[in-house]
Amino acid sequence: MAARTAARCCCLVLLALAWVLPVQGIERIQLSIGDIRAPGLSVQGVELQFAAGSKGPELRIAHLALGKRAWRGLHLSCPEADAAFPEIRCRGGEIRVGAKRLPLRIDFRFDPLTSAFDAALRLSSGSTVDIRYDGGSFVEAALTRFEIGELSGDLAGFAAQVSPALAAELAQHAAKGTVDARLAWQQAGDAGRHEKLQLQARLSGGSFSSPDGLQAAEGLALSLDLTARALAAGWDWQGRLAWEGGEAYLHPLYLRSGPVLQAEGRLNDDELVLRMATLELEGVDQFALTARIAREPPSLQDLTLSLAGGDLAILGPHWITPALVPALADRLRFAGHVGAGAEIRDGQLFSLDLVFDGAGVSLAGVDEGGEVRGRGLAFGPLSGHLPWSATAPTRASLQVQGGHWEALSLGAFDVDALLDGGQINLGQIRIPLLDGALVLDGLALEHGAEGWRGQGGVVVEPLSMALLTEALGWPSMSGILSASMPGMRVSTGEISLDGALVVSVFDGYLQATGLRVSEPFGVASNLRADIKARHLDLAQLTDTFSFGSISGYVDADVKGLELAGWRPVAFDLRLASSPGSYRRRISQRAVQNIGALGGGGAIAALQRGVLSVFDTFGYRELGFHCVLGNGICEMSGIAGRERPDGGFPIVRGGGIPALDVIGYNRRVDWQELVDRLQRVIENNVAPELH
Repeated sequence: MAARTAARCCCLVLLALAWVLPVQGIERIQLSIGDIRAPGLSVQGVELQFAAGSKGPELRIAHLALGKRAWRGLHLSCPEADAAFPEIRCRGGEIRVGAKRLPLRIDFRFDPLTSAFDAALRLSSGSTVDIRYDGGSFVEAALTRFEIGELSGDLAGFAAQVSPALAAELAQHAAKGTVDARLAWQQAGDAGRHEKLQLQARLSGGSFSSPDGLQAAEGLALSLDLTARALAAGWDWQGRLAWEGGEAYLHPLYLRSGPVLQAEGRLNDDELVLRMATLELEGVDQFALTARIAREPPSLQDLTLSLAGGDLAILGPHWITPALVPALADRLRFAGHVGAGAEIRDGQLFSLDLVFDGAGVSLAGVDEGGEVRGRGLAFGPLSGHLPWSATAPTRASLQVQGGHWEALSLGAFDVDALLDGGQINLGQIRIPLLDGALVLDGLALEHGAEGWRGQGGVVVEPLSMALLTEALGWPSMSGILSASMPGMRVSTGEISLDGALVVSVFDGYLQATGLRVSEPFGVASNLRADIKARHLDLAQLTDTFSFGSISGYVDADVKGLELAGWRPVAFDLRLASSPGSYRRRISQRAVQNIGALGGGGAIAALQRGVLSVFDTFGYRELGFHCVLGNGICEMSGIAGRERPDGGFPIVRGGGIPALDVIGYNRRVDWQELVDRLQRVIENNVAPELH
């Protein structure tokens, strides 16, 4: 107090001399002011001087630090100044930092007796900064309509002086908006009063856009209310941040206004502590967290989080899908509710607890063009508890009331799993399907650097082909579908199966081996397999697909089958009559349809007349070979029966009457062939190929 009183007395004496002595007798008056320190503010080497012949008083500051930003050699000159006891006034003052002039004008009033001052900074954009100091324990600063948009001219220069990094960031993101703010500092005083800070700020009309378009916002309106109190261990604080308007896209999240954050905690040189924070969020009854965040470098050290009453229909598309599977955003849907708890310790996930109540998830199907179609895959309603801990194994138990897989309805089933670190071991899961079931047996998954990997077994308990084809809307087939594939392997985006999928149909069977599916639910789904068919009854087969009538049996081998988007793009198909003795007859319509495979002239001209005389014909054997690649089917007929004229027999006649079907077109567009045969079957007309 004695030092402050002495300084004020000195100022009073200097001002009295300035009034009493003739002006021309004063060469120079200089006043040095001690250091000024406040939270985040340090001012050193302050000198106020009057010099004969100058335009007015000048203020020099050797060093000014605001937060982590510091300036040296600040110089304030006042072209219009006057002294009216006990104050010094300046109007239209200019500020320089080194040799650079800041793009603003300043008016101020200073009372040397009390050290109180008021200052108004006017920017060329029309924004103002008003500062008031009572000379003792209170400082207040107000920012009015500060435009952060279109950083050009004077404002760009000002931002570059205050923080070049901030100016560059704002310019790069084309940031715009208007800021109004008030900051008040109350110094500690007697009677145990603590040092205190208060901040109120509001952003309106805010927008930004990153050059890559992955971050953007418009119409932003934010309000902040923060109070902090200095203690021996740092600053205790509490605040409220409200997002009142606008929308933002922060890849991969699309966010809308509405959230309100209320928090309190402690800040010191080492860390920021959230003692408690609550977030008002659409689709959530309650969301609370605590956290500890290191400051240098910024990193999350500890966190506890609790969520109650989470509506998955809202949280799913807004948060879950964009964060975990953004590629499925147009197809994935959620329902029901979830509660959650999570804990992070020393930057690592320590525990996670999820409780589901009537939850459901569905994934719509897609067609070959990627358009959403069909029912796809769905599970739910789902209820149960899924706990996980980094230090001890836990057991999850879920009850699923059913679902569907495209047109197939799935019955209710339970999921029990042992969770141990990055490993999941599932017990047997039996999913009822029609009159059978799909059984996952001993599936074990492990999460690594490349995502999830695992292995287990799959069993398809016998399903009625009659029920299956009816559910799928296919032509009715009798028989049984079953499978035993003990070597299922799962990796990110791919499922491969050892073992065989067997379908008993048309009094024979089909067996698929080497099954491998990539992106099973994606637009670019891909399936590979080898298929062997034996002793298929041609009478049942041709009658089912309205192809005409053929009696006898056929074998087929499809090697290297590849489906992209569930459509064939490659295979090597060889079809031939099964060995053995049995009745072999073919109808007139079947002859015409088979002729479509061989192209124009497939039926010898000398034999065409008999088509109008007989309804059926005998044959010795039939055979067909197609190698599909690049959309073209390279065709041939019965093995070892090539003709000198380049033709290839598809049906070799036998008995009375006998009829040969000869193919001449060895290269056929696959899609054209499929379309024409489909029209033949649907319209019951004879096909033509050119």
